[in-house]
Amino acid sequence: MSRPPVDAPFVRCGAPPWGECPGIRRRRVKEGQAGVGRRRSGVLEARVLAVLHEAGGPVTAGWVQERLAADLAYTTVVTVLARLLAKNAVTRRREGRAFVWMPAADPAGLAALRMRKVLDGEQDRRAVLASFVTGLPEGDEQLLRELLERAEGEEEEEEEGD
Repeated sequence: MSRPPVDAPFVRCGAPPWGECPGIRRRRVKEGQAGVGRRRSGVLEARVLAVLHEAGGPVTAGWVQERLAADLAYTTVVTVLARLLAKNAVTRRREGRAFVWMPAADPAGLAALRMRKVLDGEQDRRAVLASFVTGLPEGDEQLLRELLERAEGEEEEEEEGD
């Protein structure tokens, strides 16, 4: 068997020297084209979360699939929802024979969850937080101070009420 030309769109795999299984067709990918047609990581997850937020209540994976306005398989939507569940970005509960899905928090809460996960992955929390705060623009730094003062005041009120 002779080797197909390099510019052939498909290569029929054969016996050695390729070492592939006979009969398997592989698409030849030109250099720099790997991953063409694939979404960037997280894009589909973000779209699914947006649909869940628009729903305003628990919905099925089929409902999510219909609203995505993309030619996605039901199993793809379920896989994305399962990944979001593993990241604690969504919750689910059984209703009849199906699960219904809900976002675990509003968009701000989900962003805070991602920030906490990044912080939890670092060994020196103090250094990370110090670097974060010193890198904030002046307005954000002031806002953070106000939020911390408000949270401290709420904690004191709760302690007095107990």
